This record gives sequence, C-alpha cells and structure tokens, in this order.
Amino acid sequence: MNDINNRILLAEDDPNLGTVLKDSLELEDNYVELFADGEQAWKSFNKDDFDICILDVMMPLKDGFTLAKEIKKVAPKMPIIFLTAKSMKEDKLEGFKLGADDYITKPFSFEELQLRIEAVMRRVNSSILPSQQAEFTIGKYTYVDNDRALKIGDNSTKLTTKEAELLKLLAHNVNKIVDRDVALKSIWGNDNYFTGRSMDVYITKLRKYLKADDRIEIVNIHGQGFKLIVKNS
Repeated sequence: MNDINNRILLAEDDPNLGTVLKDSLELEDNYVELFADGEQAWKSFNKDDFDICILDVMMPLKDGFTLAKEIKKVAPKMPIIFLTAKSMKEDKLEGFKLGADDYITKPFSFEELQLRIEAVMRRVNSSILPSQQAEFTIGKYTYVDNDRALKIGDNSTKLTTKEAELLKLLAHNVNKIVDRDVALKSIWGNDNYFTGRSMDVYITKLRKYLKADDRIEIVNIHGQGFKLIVKNS
C-alpha cells in the first residue's frame, strides 16, 4: 500500500466533477473525502484531520466562502483552494481576503489542480519550523521531513501535517517542557478550547506511533504542557 500524500477535504456540489476530481486525486496517492454541500463538509472538518481543503464557492446549505470563514476560525493555518465558475475580480479578492492560498476558475484541467495543490503544500511545509533538520532520530526512530515519514526498522508511518509539526516541535525540545499555549499558537494558530482538544488527540496519536521504543515517552506536565522524554539519549 502506498503512503498517503495529503488528506484532502473536497467540497463540490457537482456530482460528476466531484467524483472525477476525487478519483483523480486518489490516483496520486491522496486520501480524499468528498462532500456535496458546505454543511456536510463543515461537520467532517470538525471530526477528521485534513492537510488541505478544496472548496467550491457556490454550494447549497453553506457556500464556500462561509465554510472557509468557519474553518479559518478554528484552524487559521489550514490551506484552502477555491474552485469556482466565477471569474469576477471581486470574487477572487473575497477569496484571498478570507485567507485562500489559491483560486481556480472552472473549467480547469486536473493537472493544473494537482500542480497547485503541490505548490501550496510545499509553501506550507517549508514554513513549518524552518530551523528543523530534514532528518533526525528520536530513540530508535528516524523522522524524514520531506516525506513526513516516521521510520523504525522496516516500518514507516506517514504523518499528517499537524502530526509532523507537533512531533518536530517536541523533538526540537527533547527532554524539555513545550508550553501548551506556544504549541497551539504555532501549529493551530490559536489556543481556544477546540484546538486544545484537537492537540490532545494528536498527542495520543504520537504516543501510539512511538510505542515501539520503550525509552520514549510523551508526558503531560499539568498546567504547563508536554515533554518528549528520550531516556539514555
């Protein structure tokens, strides 16, 4: 089974276009969840983990601009690409004001969309903790940043963008306390209740990924944050 490149939330109300885009993106080893309206997409965004959102502007129940506003409130750093039949300058400006990373006018080729996704994700990944090494070890594990791959022996786990950010932040401060608020603001963009709960879920996931080396532990320092402990390192 191939590693997943990106976890993509795709909101497109045209069933034919949505299915074609989903199938094409999955052929490029992306994981894609497709929704026909903004309301369904918003519910899924709050339950699942995505690396990038691709949103049609004109959708029933909740349009793309409204959905983007809600996403940016809880995840200010989430990359967003708008798809639209609208080519008016005012609409594009509105999209970029909402924090869109790109804006594609229909009709477009899949190759163009794929290249734009890759360009956006390169910008996102290069802006995350730029002082970090491209590859480093944590106990028996090796982390390769270009692939967001956490490796031990013959096993390799592809991390999501936020899992990778959090792991790098902890590893950069190994055996030191990482302040909870600092982690939330640097990775999620704010430190509200919902992002706090989200980070707790990611900490649980990282503990699971690192459990093959009993020298490694992520501990919760009550009232302060988290500490990645690597014994005998």
